Amino acid sequence: MKKDSVFHRLYVGTGAFDIVGARKRWYVVFAVLIAVCIGSIGIKGFNLGIEFVGGTQIQMPAQGANGEITPDEAKEVFRDALGEPATEAQRVGVGEAATVQIRSQTLDVAEVGRVKQALFDQLKPIGVTGAPSIDAISDSAVSSTWGGEISEKALIALAVFLVLVTIFLALYFERQMAIAALVALLHDIVVTAGVYSLVGFEVTPATVIGLLTILGFSLYDTVVVFDKVKENTRGLLGLTRRTYGEAANLALNQTLMRSINTSVIALLPVLGLMVVGYVLLGSGTLQDLALVQLTGMLAGVLSSVLLATPLLVDLKMRDPRFQQQAERVRARRENVARKAAAEREGDELDTTDDAALETELRREKAYAAAASVPARHPKTAPSKAAQRRGRPAGKRGKRG
Repeated sequence: MKKDSVFHRLYVGTGAFDIVGARKRWYVVFAVLIAVCIGSIGIKGFNLGIEFVGGTQIQMPAQGANGEITPDEAKEVFRDALGEPATEAQRVGVGEAATVQIRSQTLDVAEVGRVKQALFDQLKPIGVTGAPSIDAISDSAVSSTWGGEISEKALIALAVFLVLVTIFLALYFERQMAIAALVALLHDIVVTAGVYSLVGFEVTPATVIGLLTILGFSLYDTVVVFDKVKENTRGLLGLTRRTYGEAANLALNQTLMRSINTSVIALLPVLGLMVVGYVLLGSGTLQDLALVQLTGMLAGVLSSVLLATPLLVDLKMRDPRFQQQAERVRARRENVARKAAAEREGDELDTTDDAALETELRREKAYAAAASVPARHPKTAPSKAAQRRGRPAGKRGKRG
């Protein structure tokens, strides 16, 4: 028999991918990933932007009278002017709009003046008039308190978001689903922060704001899968065809193609945002938003498929009712196997299990139909006037 391709199995969603069955393997992968991220955060820390640490930023055009100005040249001039190196120097943007940004600890007015004069004397940046000008060099001072206030408000917003999500999931689904979804959300936050720490991406207020935007995407994908799990497990305790884990794995397969399509469609504009922010405008707010959204969305897709539902299955299987239902499923399958062996040997067969299975299949189809078809409102009873209009013609009563 010809084996179906991976794409065909993804499209039909018949449960060919045993994601829930391999959940211990996913737990190990996620545990290692989270351990690495937490370790990096604790040991390496973050590359905080100037908004968080404070300091002075000096910016000038990347084109000078003697040719292109590189960040290394700017840092060397800064060191010669003040006797100490700059914290960072980078090129921002492309073409004629390209600039060089120098960041350092907080400088006083005299120090800023010396640096700007040295940059003009040695590099001669070209201003808007097309000639070298010291006015083309600008400076700005940033206080670290502003970034701290943004972080504090973001943490408050995150806490409120998690509380509201917990209430929503507990009311719409059930307690185990709420716990599994929250674990997946926390995973997305930790992994995104860990990637920023590992790679050394600069953390700015735009990064903190972007971190909040990815939570909605991860939650949406998880809710879609859980809604299908809820539909597949309706009335499951009275059936013996599938266990809870198998029904949840079927739901994952049925929504897997949708999750992939949603992720691809959502990531395309983020990639476009990154191209615009990095290639055309250089590092800045757009690039910061794109980086955190790209990292968070990828983490959200993985957690909603490989972590949330397997964790939900483990939580549900702690319930003795679902354990007993799984035992009944195994007992029925053992009975089917014995019947198949007896049929091969020519022994007399017991057909009672076949009738029971047919009854369960009809019940399962009824549960599925009830879950997918909206409830019909009963017809309103006809009014008394309508009843009188529909009464057969005749004498209304006896005349005296």
